[in-house]
Amino acid sequence: MTEAAEVLTEATTLAFRGVLTTGVYCRVTCISRPPRPENMRWFGCVSDAQRAGFRPCLRCRPDDEEFARRNADLVAEACRLIDAGDSSQTVAALAHALGVSEGHFHRTFRAHTGMTPRAYMLERRAQLVREGLKPGRTITSTFYDAGYGSSGRFYAVCSRALGMAPADYRAGGRSETLHFAVGQTSLGAILVASSAKGVAAILLGDDPAALLTDLQDRFPNANFVGGDERYEDTVAKVVGMVERPEVGFDLPLDLRGTTFQRRVWLALRDISPGEIISYEDLAAKVGRPKAGKAVASACASNPLAIAIPCHRVVRKDGASFRYTWGIERKAELLRREGRQ
Repeated sequence: MTEAAEVLTEATTLAFRGVLTTGVYCRVTCISRPPRPENMRWFGCVSDAQRAGFRPCLRCRPDDEEFARRNADLVAEACRLIDAGDSSQTVAALAHALGVSEGHFHRTFRAHTGMTPRAYMLERRAQLVREGLKPGRTITSTFYDAGYGSSGRFYAVCSRALGMAPADYRAGGRSETLHFAVGQTSLGAILVASSAKGVAAILLGDDPAALLTDLQDRFPNANFVGGDERYEDTVAKVVGMVERPEVGFDLPLDLRGTTFQRRVWLALRDISPGEIISYEDLAAKVGRPKAGKAVASACASNPLAIAIPCHRVVRKDGASFRYTWGIERKAELLRREGRQ
């Protein structure tokens, strides 16, 4: 099977949503505004939606397989160009290179990956910075290699992306301070840690001491501050989300990972409580339809249990498959969200 055929095969496995109020059915990657959950019906194929009386959307053309293949190929090629090319290129230049309008490129890319092209480019730059800030390399050479034309822009963007000054990141986070606290849930112990940017880790387990060791291994050079009464409110909000998933998670997050990992994690945040997705469909959603194993690895590397709902990812047959925090916890979380 050719690569294009494999992309098409993966893209057509995605479900379709029908909107009761309009009588229209769309792809899950449609750029139209999603309807209210109570007004949606889900279908596994086009024929099911048509038999139920729904007509195809004029934007995403769910009955046009060639249209879906072209869009999937477009996003995959864009990711390849960004990953392999000049990180300083503009969205307009990339759209021109792909032979489409900037508006179409922006809408299609975001629908498939959950990120705008510019956000993906910035993540790629941040990855180059993280890879370049190693002992023996100067910060100046790093910001030129990452495509920054001035040191001022480099420091402004990188401090946000890294959560600290580049020099501190190169030294292993020597000046970073993490507030943390351990709590108790019906699923066992929970440890929550935050940087100045947001919640950086949510760890679940049976032994609080083991969770603290895990935190120290993840952030070996950080300064840890525990026992802060004000931080107990943050932990209480996270515990509340464990007990009642429908409440949602509204705390800021400090996501640290590769560009691909962040794409997967951001896509996971779009999966609502009560919904599940397969590793293969999640790979297609982020524009890498053949990267099912890489998606599974990104889920396993997720440091933010619950907030990044990797427990909603299952095998293609619907069965649960692994979970960093224990397969029993995964099953219980899905049960609480209405999935058996």
